Amino acid sequence: MKVAGFGFRDGAPLVALRAALGLVEQAGGPATALATATSKAGAAALSALAIERGLVVLAVPVAGVATPTRSPRVQAMFGTGSVAEAAALSGAGPDATLIVGRMTSPDGMATCAMALSNGAHP
Repeated sequence: MKVAGFGFRDGAPLVALRAALGLVEQAGGPATALATATSKAGAAALSALAIERGLVVLAVPVAGVATPTRSPRVQAMFGTGSVAEAAALSGAGPDATLIVGRMTSPDGMATCAMALSNGAHP
């Protein structure tokens, strides 16, 4: 399973999430699921993207997930260095590998990363 993890600002438009996903999929191939922090999972734009792509949104814990990218602001707010990277890793399962690091939409409103599941994951 290839999970595209998202971080985004409140009110991020669908076009921003779509653009960030496009960048990540260019590098890592098509996503089979979307994921984000539990607190962001109900966002309208992410739900719209999931419907558009026929994918599920996984609401996952991100606090404490180690990421290659480290933003002090994000660390203080979410307990991880990158919500997108942490969501991708958490959504893909305990033995996941990050295959595409955080990429940012052109408008700066959304980030996306991709992780590959290395084993069975529901």
